[in-house]
Amino acid sequence: MLSPLCALVVMGVTGCGKSTVGQAIVDQSGGRLIEGDAFHPAENIEKMRAGIPLTDDDRAGWLARLGEEMATAVAAGERPILTCSALKRRYRDTLRAAVPELGFVFLELTPEESAYRVAHRPGHYMPASLVQSQFAALESPVGEPATLALDATAPVPELAGQVDAWLRQCGARNLKQPA
Repeated sequence: MLSPLCALVVMGVTGCGKSTVGQAIVDQSGGRLIEGDAFHPAENIEKMRAGIPLTDDDRAGWLARLGEEMATAVAAGERPILTCSALKRRYRDTLRAAVPELGFVFLELTPEESAYRVAHRPGHYMPASLVQSQFAALESPVGEPATLALDATAPVPELAGQVDAWLRQCGARNLKQPA
């Protein structure tokens, strides 16, 4: 059995379904959704909206803030489910440093499917022109500790079910309140 997980990051490139799957995990397994995009500073959002990829420096403060938010939630007895691209190993290590026993759910997607989804996603600031930069930055987490890789094209309820089973295998406590 893996060590118990006290928090999760639902990660992957733009358009992989982080927010949708994150909410489905919360609905099925409990926890508190933390939408990573909501923590981007205005400067980052404007860069992305203009089609300019973020740099490591652009992401550093954002990742530190996300780590603090998760650590606060864990300290309050919650299980945070963070949606965050977490494209590079060092980004994931920043989050791991903030929250021990952190698990990652990696939603794998092809560049073509990502571009299609982003181009057909209304009202989001991330343009399809940035899809390629996301794949260029991506360092696969497959093989890293406490990481579950899933096919992002699978139905959302199936993905949430796979995560729920994995959480149970890891010994994570179920935070879903009985109906």
